[in-house]
Amino acid sequence: MKKIVSILIVLLLATSMIFAGGKKETASNKIGVSMPTQDLQRWNQDGANMKSQLEAAGYTVDLQFAQNDIATQISQLENMITGGCKVLVIASIDGSSLSNVLADAKAKNVKVIAYDRLIMDTDAVSYYATFDNYKVGTFQGTYIEDKLNLKNRTAADPVYMEFFTGDPGDNNINFFFGGAMDVLTPYIEKGVIVCKSGQTAKAQCATLNWSAAEAMSRMENLITSNGYAPNGQRLDAVYCSNDSTAEGVINALKSAGYDASNIPVITGQDCDITNMKFIIAGLQSMSIFKDTRTLAAKVVEMVDAIMKGTNPPINDTETYNNNVKVVPSFLCEPVFGDINNYKALLIDSGYYTEAQLK
Repeated sequence: MKKIVSILIVLLLATSMIFAGGKKETASNKIGVSMPTQDLQRWNQDGANMKSQLEAAGYTVDLQFAQNDIATQISQLENMITGGCKVLVIASIDGSSLSNVLADAKAKNVKVIAYDRLIMDTDAVSYYATFDNYKVGTFQGTYIEDKLNLKNRTAADPVYMEFFTGDPGDNNINFFFGGAMDVLTPYIEKGVIVCKSGQTAKAQCATLNWSAAEAMSRMENLITSNGYAPNGQRLDAVYCSNDSTAEGVINALKSAGYDASNIPVITGQDCDITNMKFIIAGLQSMSIFKDTRTLAAKVVEMVDAIMKGTNPPINDTETYNNNVKVVPSFLCEPVFGDINNYKALLIDSGYYTEAQLK
């Protein structure tokens, strides 16, 4: 009888250890995903793609949106760390504001993947996953160069342009705006591009929180101060780093009397639904397509490698310096979309349905 009791005790102890081990394993599979806001379509899609693909790979996901409030994002990250997340995937609101919370993450051996926006001024970032953002800018600049035939123009026949980029706290604008201006600055210097406002520096062209309302307000001021109008001062192009700034610019131009027959060349990025409708209607010229499904899939590969103790996929070890270290990165390829290819790019690929763009 004593022998039977002893066997039962051993079995009970073994069972409890299995359950305890199961709980530990579940905790170790927890991944935190921090997105900046739900106010932009882009981040909703990124968050949803990330969550579904990570869950399909067997991970528990804590997905949080910080509504463009830095303190909220920091608080959410603190909760993810104390809640047992082993990897944090972070699209930062302000890339220079997370040093303290990420120092805590590093102390607790929590790995950090900067998502789309490089996190600055910390050695706690393990990896960076994004698109080739310099190439995004060069695509936009080259599109304007080709569309307005800049190579064959002179200062006697200039084009008139204004410039909009994104939030000054987003390190990506250095690449978007820098890539575009590397293409366009030589034409400014030759007088082939004339910016009536004189606002061509990054700080002058920045748009807080990438806000469409902010971009609209600034474009309205530029229209008033420079006399831009369909029958007034000519405006041939407006460089916009992304679709939300393009949306604000387009709304201001429409209010000033522009329509599809006379609106300037306008660039964008993200292929948001609103902006694809603008492209179809002839109000926006192009947008850069960054397939978030591709980026999410790559991040899942990186997370999986980290969790298994192997090396994540990396294809850039030189470009992205966050002021403390060069962060090993994986850069996905962007492509541009316009009226000629949007169906194949977005509808045939299943990214949108045809009904969504009507």
